[in-house]
Amino acid sequence: MMGTALEVLDNSIVNVALPHLQGSFSASIDEISWVVTSYFAANGIMIPMTGWIAARFGRKRYFMFSVLLFVVASALCGAARSLDQMVVFRLLQGVAGAAMVPLSQAILMETFPPREQQMAMATWGMGVMVVPIMGPTLGGWITENWNWRWNFYINIPIGVIALLMVSAFVHDPSYLRQRREGRGNVDYFGMAMLVLGLGLLQVVLDRGQRADWFDSAWVVYATTIAVAAIVLLVIQELRFGDPIVDLRILKSPDFTFSMLLIVAMSSVLFGTGLLGPVFLQEHLGYDAWSAGLTLAPRGLGTMVSMFLVGQLARTGFDTRPLIGLGFVLMAFSLWTMGHWNLQVSTWAVVWPSTVMGFAMGMIFPTLSAATLSYVPRERMGYASSLYSMMRTVGAAVGIAYLTNVLVSHQQTHQARLVEHFTAFDAWRMSQTAPPMPGALQFYYLPEIVTGQKQGIAGIYGMIQAQAAMLSYNDIYRTLAFIMMFLVPAFLLLRRVQQRTGDAPAH
Repeated sequence: MMGTALEVLDNSIVNVALPHLQGSFSASIDEISWVVTSYFAANGIMIPMTGWIAARFGRKRYFMFSVLLFVVASALCGAARSLDQMVVFRLLQGVAGAAMVPLSQAILMETFPPREQQMAMATWGMGVMVVPIMGPTLGGWITENWNWRWNFYINIPIGVIALLMVSAFVHDPSYLRQRREGRGNVDYFGMAMLVLGLGLLQVVLDRGQRADWFDSAWVVYATTIAVAAIVLLVIQELRFGDPIVDLRILKSPDFTFSMLLIVAMSSVLFGTGLLGPVFLQEHLGYDAWSAGLTLAPRGLGTMVSMFLVGQLARTGFDTRPLIGLGFVLMAFSLWTMGHWNLQVSTWAVVWPSTVMGFAMGMIFPTLSAATLSYVPRERMGYASSLYSMMRTVGAAVGIAYLTNVLVSHQQTHQARLVEHFTAFDAWRMSQTAPPMPGALQFYYLPEIVTGQKQGIAGIYGMIQAQAAMLSYNDIYRTLAFIMMFLVPAFLLLRRVQQRTGDAPAH
């Protein structure tokens, strides 16, 4: 969990410090965004390769190398003196961090017997799901009170402890040692297609919004090449004897269906995780530290529910219905968020966020354990890397899609609001506070009344803010409907039974 926390923490803690990095390196917004893009691109490329690398060189050896490289790359990021250096060091971080989540899952699924796998996933999940929620809070405090460089230096002591613990307690199972002795041919073509396809796809998803998507020529070319490379990758991996990505695992309908649910959940988790801080800071006037504190209870809700689910699983309780209940609670919290306005109180933000965190904690350990338990242990490394790849893709797609919807719906709402609002209305409101025009009343603009002395420019800014608010409402309500649609999904999941020959790894 400590190794995994390093990788997951770096996904969120750095975002808060980006304005400070921008000032230190005298970079534009577009240039500084490569600090995030480079990490995710390298991470996305390496994740699906972790199962193959671990099978050839040893899981423990690969895990220790990844932790060590991550610590070194973190130190280099903290000491970076230029934007070019920072981007290169972040690439190294992404390469190193890719192995930690899938290898951790594979190790846990083999160390614990099936009866305790959900408990293990719940305990481990406290690091995976709570850390990215707490990351902005911690990052905001470090940046405000110390220096942005300590967002990277903080990884060093955690990484050293994780390295010592992996060295002492993690050991490769016998079948992995035997596999290393009989290595086959290397799938160089598959490796090249993987790097090209997933690398370009990650860049498009991360930067497409800034380029206005397919109105930009480079987005069109990059997407075309990425799709072609992924198609060739699929063909190659299904034909090659020792593939980089074992797509044959997808023949299991249980594994495939469970993984699709994880993709949907990841999209919502990371998408709303991005929208929350942006909404609080840009539209409610919170600073980074206050926004982080307001959203921190979401992580506490996740911790509580994961602990409860883990303990229930140990008693033999069938936890599959908790997945359905979790989706119900997510739908309820998202529907509540869909009714926020620009005067929403802090408490009205905290409690639905906490409910959402509690719901995610109910879904994640049960679904993760079920997904990987459908796979023979000899393919566990490949399955966990494929699982993590889809989780990362789901997160990237969720962030890109919700960001695009936010902008497009904001433009639509703004056009409709302005359409019914004239210069005479603005002048009249700057003098007095008469009843709002009928069309404007329909769109609920109480903020304009309070801005009666601010002039036409100020009123137009309020219209823009309300258009953004309506866009957030659209997104949260749509996600609520999607979550309700997924409620019956737990009925299609097969209850995992202990398989003959399964035993803890030593």
